[in-house]
Amino acid sequence: MTSARPGHTARVDEASEYGPPNRPVFLYDGDCAFCTSCARFIERRIPTSARVTPWQFADLEALGVTQAEAEAAVQWVPADEPGQRGRPGQPVAGTAAIARLLVDAGSYWRLLGRILELPPVRWIAGPVYRVVARNRHRLPGGTAACQLPQAERERIKAR
Repeated sequence: MTSARPGHTARVDEASEYGPPNRPVFLYDGDCAFCTSCARFIERRIPTSARVTPWQFADLEALGVTQAEAEAAVQWVPADEPGQRGRPGQPVAGTAAIARLLVDAGSYWRLLGRILELPPVRWIAGPVYRVVARNRHRLPGGTAACQLPQAERERIKAR
């Protein structure tokens, strides 16, 4: 993957070289322009310790995430569990992944993440996230490729 943003490719390469993370990993759909725009916002504005990485460049098996899970929603994969070197914590998806990323960032972002974890907010945010994820190809920056499963994207690219 190439990017006009200096350093972005290096982070992608770094994440693909490692199996289980020694720091958290936030996975997003790198083929989706809307998702990539959101990831760039995170990289510029949210001071997380996580590697923000397209799932297409990550070792999903080592991270404990399936391709179907990565296609369906953003993923937060915690760093290695203490005393369990080489074994990442349990991944979470969707709004829970976003909440973890915000909590990890600290400052006022932590407060936003904690609010997102509260049951009444979580009950509303989950369905809203799913609607956005299913319709991301219709959002600003989205493309028709955003709605295709990875197998279909690869079939089209091979033509």
